[in-house]
Amino acid sequence: MKKAKIIVILVVSVLALVVSLQNTQAVETKLLFATVTMPRVLLLTLTFVGGFIVGLVTASQILGRSRKSTTKTTK
Repeated sequence: MKKAKIIVILVVSVLALVVSLQNTQAVETKLLFATVTMPRVLLLTLTFVGGFIVGLVTASQILGRSRKSTTKTTK
C-alpha cells in the first residue's frame, strides 16, 4: 500500500512539473480595477489553491452540521 501511495505521489508530481513547464508565458489578468501580469503557471496554481481552500471549508461546514445533528439525535 505504501508503494502505491509513493507511485501516485510521484506521478502527480511529474504531471504538475510538466504542466508548469508548459505554462510559463506571461498573461494579463484583470482583478476588479487592476490588471496584473503574471506567469500562467502562477495563475493556475493560485486558482487551484483557492478552489482547494473553498472545498475544505465547505466540506468542514457540511461535516460539522452532520456531526451536530447526529449528536442531537443521540441525546
